[in-house]
Formats: sequence, structure tokens, C-alpha cells
Amino acid sequence: MITRPLDLAARLRSAPRSLDALFWVNVGVVVMFFALFGSRFVLAPGVGVDFSLPQFQGAAHGAARTTHVISVARSGLIFTDKGALNFDQLKQWLSEQGGKTQSPVLLVRADAAIPVADLTDITSVAQQAGFQVQIAALEPRIPVAGSR
Repeated sequence: MITRPLDLAARLRSAPRSLDALFWVNVGVVVMFFALFGSRFVLAPGVGVDFSLPQFQGAAHGAARTTHVISVARSGLIFTDKGALNFDQLKQWLSEQGGKTQSPVLLVRADAAIPVADLTDITSVAQQAGFQVQIAALEPRIPVAGSR
């Protein structure tokens, strides 16, 4: 062991025999940190890193403040604040949320590879539940002159 040549082991303090107040303060701070800054989505499955929003000119002009957000990673996999849902569960969730909120607006963050048929199904179900629907998109980047 590396402590033998300098006899460092003899100079170390012994481990405390009881759990002192500082231990409980540290436990309390860790619990408070996770309670205040934790997220239930940290350990839950989420949108992957290869998720990309579609891009089209004028996407920012139709932007509106929304009350609810869903993410569609692929066909049949829809994420809400409740967790991952399938299409039938989404219908139920939209009807529940549409009844709770006055003039609800739904933001659909769909991957660029999602079929248009799936988006239209989600849009029609959301509109039947009383939502105004916004599809998330990005404004295309315009290259700056002189940059690569």
C-alpha cells in the first residue's frame, strides 16, 4: 500500500462512531436539491439525441403561446408530461386536458421523419378535444456571408 513508506495510516483520524449533525445536514441538502431541481424525466425515456424538427421558411411567424406540449419521437410513441403514451391513450389525455383548460393550445413537437398521416391524426384528435394545434418547426438557417 502507498501509505506504508511514510506511515500515513498512523496519522489518519479514525472514522466517526456516530452520525453527527453535519451528516444529517448533508443528507437534508441532498434531498432538498433533488426535490427542488430534480425532474421525473431524468430517468424516464425521452426524446433521443437524433430528434430533429422540420425546417421551413416563415416558421417563426405563426408562433403562439401554448398551454400543452407533446413530443412525437416516432409513430406510436408520444411523450406528454404524463409520460409515454400510445395513440389511444393520447386521445384520452387530450380530452381530459381539453376540459380542464380554457382555450387550450397544443404544441406538437414531431420529428422530421414522422409521416404526415400521423400528424394529421394527432391534429384532428386534438381539435376534436377543443385544442388549437401548433406544429413545431424551425426557421432555416441563412448562411452568413464569409462564414463556412
